[in-house]
Amino acid sequence: MVAWSEYTTGERVKILRGAELTQQGLAEAADVSLSLVQKLEQGGTVTVGSLVKFANALGTDTSVLLGEQAPRRAMRHAERYVIRALSRAVHNSALGYTDTGVDPGRIAELEAVRTTMWDAYWVGDYVEFGSLTRQLLPEAKARFDASTGPEREQAAVILADTYQAAACVANVLGARDLAFAALVYAGQAATASGDDLMTAVLSATLAWVYMRDSRPEDAVRVCEEAALRIQPTFSQPAPARLAVYGRLMIRGAVAASRYEDADRAHDYLSQGHAAAARLGADVNHYQTGFGPTDARIQAVTVALALKETGKALDLINQTRIPRHIPVVARSRYALDVALAQCEAKQWDAATRTLLNIAQEAPDWIRHQALSGAIVQRLGEVSTSKVAKLTRAIGVPLVLR
Repeated sequence: MVAWSEYTTGERVKILRGAELTQQGLAEAADVSLSLVQKLEQGGTVTVGSLVKFANALGTDTSVLLGEQAPRRAMRHAERYVIRALSRAVHNSALGYTDTGVDPGRIAELEAVRTTMWDAYWVGDYVEFGSLTRQLLPEAKARFDASTGPEREQAAVILADTYQAAACVANVLGARDLAFAALVYAGQAATASGDDLMTAVLSATLAWVYMRDSRPEDAVRVCEEAALRIQPTFSQPAPARLAVYGRLMIRGAVAASRYEDADRAHDYLSQGHAAAARLGADVNHYQTGFGPTDARIQAVTVALALKETGKALDLINQTRIPRHIPVVARSRYALDVALAQCEAKQWDAATRTLLNIAQEAPDWIRHQALSGAIVQRLGEVSTSKVAKLTRAIGVPLVLR
């Protein structure tokens, strides 16, 4: 399979244009001359202003045309608005610009909104998430500033968690700088809360951002350091501490597997499984779902990264996902199932799996690089298998 970055910019434009859109049609859609389209597709260069026009006409991002990220459907207008609104809310609240025109809600009210916000995140409704978060952040900051004692500490946890949630959505939508900034602000609030587990949860989220930024070694380091700080006593463990510790170990295992450090990955995975077994059931602390189900799901991810396809398929056959697992978490596991099916040349099964994900989490899957990679694998076998997928996921078929 040819990597997207290996094509020239002109080849990428031609691929994205497809057979349905002629060069003349692209020229008209981009408001440029036909000769400019021909020049670019023949290997010539154009101005950045022209690239932006081409990207808009093709419904993608300029970074895709330049080969800096794999092709995917460009963010919808509503999603772009979410990023802008989150950026304003995150930075303004951190800088103290929190005048909402109303008195901040009570702690119980803020906690209820926070729960609803996370619910929107876990079903992939980023527009609803953005609407809630841009209101919650300034109110949580105002409540924090106006409070003292235990109430101030509670407000600090809510504020830290809301910044973290904003970082998660920014990470999904590719706004990595905003994700890092939000986590810096979250760390400051967590420190003010005096809650070491909240700080550790933020480390797990930071590790995920590092992984999506192609920095798995940094992700492992962050998980190791945080896990050492909160390491529980297994003889008499507090469930919340055990869950956060287990989640850090599992995330460290996944990160280690990304650069094929099999020994470290298996070691951390074993510690994560031990924590899950000690808990005995799936739990949710600090919006961190962890337990036997998550340990099994991530074991599949690790096996695939280490090219242990047979082991991954065995684990998949032994795993049943309970309905209480959120849509986004179920869908991420299903992507691994589709990848394993591809590795085993179960092409029809992989296609069905991807279509099911696109139906259950349509907004979420559009922002997953793995779905695009699987579509390319399927397209190399039979383009007829992926015609429906490319429409559902918004990933063009790339063949050379």
